[in-house]
Amino acid sequence: MGAPVLLLALAAAVAAALLVGCASAEPPQQERSALQAFLAGTPHERALGWNASVPACAWTGVRCDAANGTVLELHLPGVGLIGGVPPGTLGRLQGLQVLSLRDNRLLGEIPSDLFALPRLRSLYLQGNLLTGAIPADVARLAASLEHLALSRNNLTGDVPSALNNLTRLRTLRLDQNHLSGILPSLSGIRRLEAFNVSYNDLNGTIPSSLAGFPAESFAGNAHLCGPPLVGQPCQSSPPPAPSSEKKKKLSGAAVVAIAVGAGAAALLALVLLALCAVHRHRRGASGKEEVKTTTPPTRGLTPSSLSGEMMSGDFTSSSKDIGAAAAAAAGAGAGERSRLVFVGKQGPGQQQHYSFDLEDLLRASAEVLGKGSLGTSYKAVLEEGTTVVVKRLRDVAAARREFAAFVEAAAGAAAEHRNLVPLRGYYYSKDEKLLVVDYLPGGSLSARLHGSRGTGRTPMDWDARMRAALCAARGVSHLHTAHSLAHGNIKSSNLLLRPDPDAAALSDYCLHQLFPPSPARAPGGSGGGYRAPELVDARRPTFRSDVYSLGVLFLELLTGKSPAHHASLEVGGDAAVDLPRWVQSVVREEWTAEVFDAELVRTGGGAEEEMVALLQVAMACVSTAPDARPDAPDVVRMVEEIGGGHGRTTTEESEGTRGASEEERSRGPTP
Repeated sequence: MGAPVLLLALAAAVAAALLVGCASAEPPQQERSALQAFLAGTPHERALGWNASVPACAWTGVRCDAANGTVLELHLPGVGLIGGVPPGTLGRLQGLQVLSLRDNRLLGEIPSDLFALPRLRSLYLQGNLLTGAIPADVARLAASLEHLALSRNNLTGDVPSALNNLTRLRTLRLDQNHLSGILPSLSGIRRLEAFNVSYNDLNGTIPSSLAGFPAESFAGNAHLCGPPLVGQPCQSSPPPAPSSEKKKKLSGAAVVAIAVGAGAAALLALVLLALCAVHRHRRGASGKEEVKTTTPPTRGLTPSSLSGEMMSGDFTSSSKDIGAAAAAAAGAGAGERSRLVFVGKQGPGQQQHYSFDLEDLLRASAEVLGKGSLGTSYKAVLEEGTTVVVKRLRDVAAARREFAAFVEAAAGAAAEHRNLVPLRGYYYSKDEKLLVVDYLPGGSLSARLHGSRGTGRTPMDWDARMRAALCAARGVSHLHTAHSLAHGNIKSSNLLLRPDPDAAALSDYCLHQLFPPSPARAPGGSGGGYRAPELVDARRPTFRSDVYSLGVLFLELLTGKSPAHHASLEVGGDAAVDLPRWVQSVVREEWTAEVFDAELVRTGGGAEEEMVALLQVAMACVSTAPDARPDAPDVVRMVEEIGGGHGRTTTEESEGTRGASEEERSRGPTP
């Protein structure tokens, strides 16, 4: 009897394990049915593909935890949701942390179910048709809520003092509603970073606890006053309306005069409308669309920074509307493909997968990071706190299929190596080509080396420069050996720093594939001091030209001189030469010590031998004859050998170098 009992116990254990496994692969039935009930009870214009045969964690907009055991996020922006949120649906998602239903057509009051979500951190309901007051029940989210966005609705009533209980709140956006009354101090929210109540009907004095926010946060409230608003008269309340007792009865003549005046005004309005219609028609025929100014302007990737079909239409519309505008500009049938596409796999240590869409980028707060011959780079901060870099490319020659193939290949290469900035996605239409990459807040090597040298600045020491050199060499070597790709645009402004000094990453790699090979389109313009001499005939960058640029980067680290800003240097009053030729001249005269950056000499700590060794590597890289230059893997090896502490080789990098044959390294990138 012992054996059967043992078998039964084993079977029970296996069954229990299977049940646990199933549970971990799919959220509880309660959450799945809650999502289905929400969708069934809310009409929607776009099919979401919530197929009952597919796990709920794979549904559009649904994000689960790592074990797929509970729903953590629900993102359904601009999907055409219409009407009220059915009660007893979303409130059953007890693990929900992020809810985004913005830019739909939700009606009624803010659903009370949402205030019963114990872990809700971010609630985005802006851009709907919600009415009523902001419920005091919002205070029930005090333990978790960090971001609350209710902008662009039809909310009325006061700004509730109950918001003071949301002590974890960092973002509060209530702009473009019909809120009235006096603005509470909200002094209890000490972590508030972003605040906006503009374009409401608020009155009174701005509390001192909120006066530190910019004037734009309070604009459009005619009866608000005090800092930071300047020149706006202070009134504690709107001017009182005349009482009914003081109204005088109008005479018959006055009634007739008012009627005649109203008729004339109506006729004049009709004439003006007709003239406006003709004017708009003529402007539309010439391809120039007027930009609306009836709503307050927003900063970011909006009509001021994007053009083409992305400028047509209202930027408060949904993603579907933008897709339709793109289809009209790019031709019939193109709208379905003119969307933000995410690419690449997630490599070790890289950031989590992004879940925003094109409209998120259009609404993001944007800052220009730099402009080059290939386009403009923007830092975009999305509503949910995500920060990315959007590269807007100019004059791209690649067709859609070629563009997509390039992005996939480049993203795959970057996902495998920490010394390449992750490439996350792209947007392709007739008039706009965008790339989305990770934002690295550490800044570039160029800024670190050549930034303000005033008092208080910490010089970049030898150890940091050696690590930067090795990071650049490893990133280039990986592109060459593992993917047969040339970087084509190596320079100090394209080496971005991270807190980990061994994880500095190269950006703007391989972009030359997207542009015609002409001098005006060559990465770096005229070269900026980094381009190999053989590229003057506008040929495509090669492995050898990459090594040349890498050598110039090493010289920049050693000399402290920027090839981009000082493309020519004088040697003894003779003709001006570029940085490599200048270094060669100085070394030839045996003034080697004069080459090194004065800051580096002061902080080198006895590393002169290592400096000279890196100088020798750099001079080999910038040899005028391409065949005399070392291969990128050899450069990595030589730099690693200079200083044992700087040359730690990871298994990933060693295997990548060994995996490429000498023949592959010498023939250069595949056309």
